[in-house]
Amino acid sequence: MAYREDADLVFFSKLDSDSLNDLVYCLTHDKDGSVRFTEELTYNETYKNHYPDHKKYWELIAAEIQCFGANTFATLLRGGKGVPYKEILIDVCDKMKVNYSKESSTEKIENNLLMKILTDALEKMSPEELKELAESIGVSNINLMTAESLVGIFQAVFRAGGFKSYQLTLIIVNAVLKAIIGRGLSLAGNATLMRTMSILTGPIGWAITGAWTAVDIASPAYRVTIPAVIQVAALRQKHLYEKQAADVNFS
Repeated sequence: MAYREDADLVFFSKLDSDSLNDLVYCLTHDKDGSVRFTEELTYNETYKNHYPDHKKYWELIAAEIQCFGANTFATLLRGGKGVPYKEILIDVCDKMKVNYSKESSTEKIENNLLMKILTDALEKMSPEELKELAESIGVSNINLMTAESLVGIFQAVFRAGGFKSYQLTLIIVNAVLKAIIGRGLSLAGNATLMRTMSILTGPIGWAITGAWTAVDIASPAYRVTIPAVIQVAALRQKHLYEKQAADVNFS
């Protein structure tokens, strides 16, 4: 396993180790908590020497994603290097029937994937659940709105960016990961986000999870690449939001 230069994953170097915890767990453990037979990360000496300080081996984490998304024999021919992240993202989007353009930026394609996940989940919710979700992220004046208009508001919130969009991303990603890898995101230390996540213990969480229990990810590769790509997309949103917030505070 060797990291290939990848402009779409270099932002890992800007993340703290805690932020990378969930992604590392996803790459190294199956849904039942056992270590994956096909992972290579935990065998690396750099990993062994510095775990759990993931920031010190972010390239290895990126390489693990690249290799899971590649054909094993082809990886050997490339000297142990996998494929660029964008190729993996596009493959996942094709699998999930996401509408996107290959010419778009990686961030835009990830947003299309997250929007598809969001829309699929929202369509499973009752009007009451939609209103509860809207209230949880601070959307007001919703009592007279229809389910269709609420879906439109959520989509507009997501596209607008900012903290509400970040909240919405984490709510959806958290529930999806619980459904497909058996555990959600680690958000200790952020009281606002923890309160937001509390709604996932009720019907809203069941609705989002239910939308994913029927997803066919029987392929061992997809069992890794789908949750990994969803987490990378969420991490990118986190990085961009925190960068934006820091720029505002600095100015």
